[in-house]
Amino acid sequence: MYGRLCSKVGCAREAVATLTYDYGDQMAALGPLGAADDPHAHDLCAIHTDRMSVPKGWVVVRHETMRA
Repeated sequence: MYGRLCSKVGCAREAVATLTYDYGDQMAALGPLGAADDPHAHDLCAIHTDRMSVPKGWVVVRHETMRA
C-alpha cells in the first residue's frame, strides 16, 4: 500500500478523502484526498467518509470530484 492510511484509530484502510474543520463557522469540509499530508486535516477511508457525522448545527460541505 503506497497511499496514506485512514486517520481513524484502529483503521488500516487506505484514505480516499480529506476532512477539515472550521470551528469558527461550525463547518466541516470533506473533499478528495489532499495532495499533502496536512497535520490539521483528517484523512478518511471510504467507510469512514460515508459514516462521518458532525455536531448538531454544523454544516458539511462535500466537494465531489468531477467525473467524465
